[in-house]
Amino acid sequence: METETKSSKLSIPVAIIIVGVLIAGAIYLSSTVKPTNTTITKNNGIPVSTTTLAPVGVGDRTLGNPNAKVTLIMYEDFQCIYCGAVANSPASLSLIKSLQQRDPSWTPFMPEVVNNYVKNGKVQLVYRDYAFLGPESVESAEAARCAGDQGKFWEYHDYLFAHQNGENQGNFSNSHLESFAKDLGLNTTDFNKCLDTNKYAQAVADSKTEGDNAGVTGTPKGFILKDGKIISTIDGAESLTTVKTKNRFCA
Repeated sequence: METETKSSKLSIPVAIIIVGVLIAGAIYLSSTVKPTNTTITKNNGIPVSTTTLAPVGVGDRTLGNPNAKVTLIMYEDFQCIYCGAVANSPASLSLIKSLQQRDPSWTPFMPEVVNNYVKNGKVQLVYRDYAFLGPESVESAEAARCAGDQGKFWEYHDYLFAHQNGENQGNFSNSHLESFAKDLGLNTTDFNKCLDTNKYAQAVADSKTEGDNAGVTGTPKGFILKDGKIISTIDGAESLTTVKTKNRFCA
């Protein structure tokens, strides 16, 4: 139902005057306001600002050639089942089957990216925490960083995705996270101390904030940069077919 408000009762002459003032103001602003240095590109109508994405730094977990022309920055949550699916995690097989029922061509993109682009030096992969699904998301993110202290971040990363089992159900409790470290042959004394003292609590929180600033609202979320500029994004559990069709990783 349409309603009539007080503002809609303006007389025609008054309305004409207001419109004239607005047009004049717009012309003035367009001639005096200078564009910012923000670089904007579009991905299917989604504006992306390069100034809101934190640059790759020493605190990032990276894989591949640091001098690659193409960088893929992935924001993920270790409890996110869709993150597990795009990584082809065995814990996500039921979800993968479900995705393939909806789209028979759907296949996980991350193994292809790592094997055919990261390993040959064309792409640098950057993992960033976006721990938003609950306390065990935060705890597992901290644990992976503790594993990184011993050079085992990516092994622990894969192990976490392979052992997903619901959100905040105790599977990523501290005792289980410490058990995972033992399974991977880490120095458990050092690992447990790192985890128990929340050494990386602030770093995980800061990564979430940086993701928020970059417009991340869910996971997986990827930003693809070429020569330091965003050229595209990965929005959710996209299929390998979609990624390859867009030729996103051609250096």
